[in-house]
Amino acid sequence: MRKAQKKQAEDFLEVLGEAHGQIRTAIENKNFPAALGLLGDCQEGAVSLGGMIEASEGEGAVTVRILEKYCELVYQIYDSIIRGETVNGGKAHKHLRSFLLKIENSVKNDIKVKMEAVFLPYKASMWDSLESVWKAADEDADCDAYVVPIPYYDKNPDGSFGEMHYEGRQYPKDVPIVSYKDYDFEKRRPDIIFIHNPYDNNNYVTSVHPDFYSDRLKQFTEKLVYIPYFILDEVNPDDKNTVDKIAHFCACSGVLNADKVIVQSEAIRQVYINVLTDAMKTYGYTRDDWEKKILGLGSPKLDKVLSTKKEELEIPKEWLKVITKPDGSRKKIVLYNTSVSALLQYEGKMLARIKESIRIFERNKEETALLWRPHPLMKATIKSMRPNLLAEYERIVEDYKSAGWGIYDESADLDRAIMLSDAYYGDSSSVVELCRKAGLEILLQTINM
Repeated sequence: MRKAQKKQAEDFLEVLGEAHGQIRTAIENKNFPAALGLLGDCQEGAVSLGGMIEASEGEGAVTVRILEKYCELVYQIYDSIIRGETVNGGKAHKHLRSFLLKIENSVKNDIKVKMEAVFLPYKASMWDSLESVWKAADEDADCDAYVVPIPYYDKNPDGSFGEMHYEGRQYPKDVPIVSYKDYDFEKRRPDIIFIHNPYDNNNYVTSVHPDFYSDRLKQFTEKLVYIPYFILDEVNPDDKNTVDKIAHFCACSGVLNADKVIVQSEAIRQVYINVLTDAMKTYGYTRDDWEKKILGLGSPKLDKVLSTKKEELEIPKEWLKVITKPDGSRKKIVLYNTSVSALLQYEGKMLARIKESIRIFERNKEETALLWRPHPLMKATIKSMRPNLLAEYERIVEDYKSAGWGIYDESADLDRAIMLSDAYYGDSSSVVELCRKAGLEILLQTINM
């Protein structure tokens, strides 16, 4: 049974106890119409409670059987009054109270509370930021865990919504998906909701559907939890210049609306606390508020990378053709990651660097396989914020893909790309920290060279 339902049952039993006292008084005062009305209300309420418990606990639940016997007692008292028989108010109250105690004890001891947890990923490629938490919840016998992928929109240059996307069919086979159209938040009111997109409508590139903005979700749950979909470079919380560069990740609507925020480390936790304490002090928040909200428990993204085994990877046949030498041995695989932040900063220079990098790797294709994996929102970002670069970028991608000597990875499985690779080359981004944890050699791309 859900926590809210058990609380509802406990509240009803408290009202039932008050009704029993009123029944005693009505009988002793010979106000039999009032006593009959109260007995009828008790019977109706007990039947309703039994139906809710049976729906939750199944047929034959101990509490339901006690409620049935309680209803029989209520009917006997009711029938005696109707027949005009002498009914002792004190004895009637004693019998009703005896059954009420049995019901209360059964609700307390025989009905276990089950938590309902809902996970709301929007991009399948970012599912790894929630996956290990979902697995733990799914394996907990006292928790019902639901994965409800939510739709999101590209944003047009003017900030309006463009094309809507739904990636519910792109998740791993072992993840049961519930359609966002079928899960009624207002009716179900889950105990806890997990999100990994904190921006609501404040992102220039995409927006989750407004029904799933954090301020709205907060209305339907006791606990809204935000886990970032990204990994930040570990920094010294006292290094103000570096912290200022990542402050925008901390003070966003999802962080402010969440009841708990789970970040990758204690150092990053302190960054969040420092930034939010300074940014929100004029609104009455104290450092203690943020220390209670921000938890440095680690990132599920790291859990996913460290738990992924190279020998269990499913590698597409077309990839194997690229990474296998004529003698059957494997080439050295380099993960080439291009970020949206670098493109926004360097624009045309970034495109030139991508083309030059591809040319260099093509010249060394006999010994090295290039696995190019742009940021999942690269194309959407260009459309929204640098539309003048779109045609050239699409040409680069198509030329690379059609040449066939390298791998172009636009799948949702970042961890496969990391574990398959021997080295990382590309922009500074959250992927770097994951690759470092996985033991890859790291070489950062410099745009101006």
